[in-house]
Amino acid sequence: GARLPIGFSTLGCPTWNWLKILDFAEQNGFAAVELRGLEGTMDLPSRHEFAGAQIEPSKKEIASRGLHISCVSSSANMHDTGPEHEKQLADARRFIDLAARLGAPYVRVFGNKLVGPRDAAVEHIAASLTELGGYAAPKSVTVLLESHGDFTNSAILGDILEKAASPHVGLLWDAHNTFVEGREDPAITVSQLGKYIRHTHLKDSRTENGQDHYVLTGRGEVPVKRQVELLFAAGYTGYYSLEWEKAWHPEIAEPEVAIADFARVMAQYLEAAGAREKRS
Repeated sequence: GARLPIGFSTLGCPTWNWLKILDFAEQNGFAAVELRGLEGTMDLPSRHEFAGAQIEPSKKEIASRGLHISCVSSSANMHDTGPEHEKQLADARRFIDLAARLGAPYVRVFGNKLVGPRDAAVEHIAASLTELGGYAAPKSVTVLLESHGDFTNSAILGDILEKAASPHVGLLWDAHNTFVEGREDPAITVSQLGKYIRHTHLKDSRTENGQDHYVLTGRGEVPVKRQVELLFAAGYTGYYSLEWEKAWHPEIAEPEVAIADFARVMAQYLEAAGAREKRS
């Protein structure tokens, strides 16, 4: 039958080559892969897999395995001003161009830091997103602001997205960040921001000695199952995507373990979410 709407970010398998990523995704029942670095570089537009005429064979390699690219994730942040801000916008445009060439629907950017007075910072980031949304629209790409850094609660994220006011700007809900850093119940996040959520980052952790440690899905303190149920009930139609931060935390479980485990656990969570909806 059809595959479940699950995916994973390549941040979780930083040493794997292109074909190993695609093969593993297919073999473990994933429907999508989020591109966030390949073999040690985050500068995806510079990779040979996506350069010039080589992008067409790469697209065939994706399609032949029944996969989709869910999102092309940049490192661009919107909080800077002056020449650095222009540099960040230019980088985001490079990723938008790559997403368009790949037929991927989304590009991720960060707000990242709250610099200066809140209202002015919100206006600046919203204006940046509007500008990028205008660039992305004719390419059939939507720019997603991730709940990350200083932007991990519904109040400030909602302000930014409302002011951006673009159908080609949305939210990448990192559900771990809003729960752990934003200290926000996921029911509040989904009720307030659900209309903007286009893509997700899911992961689990537990606190030990005051530090967050990533653990396999469902073994920690983050209510991942409830987050999935809330999205399902809200009519979310995107991918449920694992962001296993192996590139930043080499001590955590290997991707062969963590990514395959996520597929098994998500099958259970989505089945439970569907059964819950039928009963309600």
